[in-house]
Amino acid sequence: MTDITVIDSGSIVLLQPNTDEARAWIEENIGPDNGYQPYYPTVTCERSYFMDVLFGMQESGLSLETEGRTFILEPA
Repeated sequence: MTDITVIDSGSIVLLQPNTDEARAWIEENIGPDNGYQPYYPTVTCERSYFMDVLFGMQESGLSLETEGRTFILEPA
């Protein structure tokens, strides 16, 4: 099972945690009071912050999936 499912909705990206590790990472690094989070623990993320959040998740060892494909981010 992948830790995070990425749901791209255009200007907003949803980051859905699928494991306890992912939920713990979100609680520690984002939290329910960080901006508008109506679907918490699924994170509503503005596109401008999306890559920074994903790099942070990857650095913590979380795996990410979008459209059924698991992917690895590599910083430039």
